[in-house]
Amino acid sequence: MGGDLLKGDLVRHEKYGIGRVEDTSGYGDNQKCAVYFPRNDKQAFVGRAHLAVLSEADSAAYEMVRLAVRELREEELPAIELGERWEGGELLLKPAKAELQSKSVPIEVFFHKIVMVRDRLRVMEQQINAHKGLTDEDKVNLQQYVTRIYGSLTTFNVLFKHKEDYFVGQKGD
Repeated sequence: MGGDLLKGDLVRHEKYGIGRVEDTSGYGDNQKCAVYFPRNDKQAFVGRAHLAVLSEADSAAYEMVRLAVRELREEELPAIELGERWEGGELLLKPAKAELQSKSVPIEVFFHKIVMVRDRLRVMEQQINAHKGLTDEDKVNLQQYVTRIYGSLTTFNVLFKHKEDYFVGQKGD
């Protein structure tokens, strides 16, 4: 298991994922840690035996992603507008079997999720391009996958008000 954990250590929990130690009590096998898990927005009091310390490489990668997210939040992103004909609408998912219940989602909620996917893809592209450990060939190969993902999402372009906000995939071969 390793030594005692300290406030600020990055750890991984099997159920909650990656978290940061906020406080500790006890020592050795009896150490208990208050850990904040941002993915779940949850703080849990966990025994040392249930936590694994992140490697130096994993900690560095985690901090890079955290910094990128902070920069994105601080950056003024242009407002993405929903096409007027969809405003106030709903997405209705209707199963083929009549005895099963339909699911209705406000179109604004669905649109927000689509925009978040697009924004996260853009961040991933930036991370790929800036990554020092990847060769140019690796970067090109990963970019091709991102482009194909954009192409798979072009169906949702009908939701956007402005064409410059559209998903654009690979154009011809």
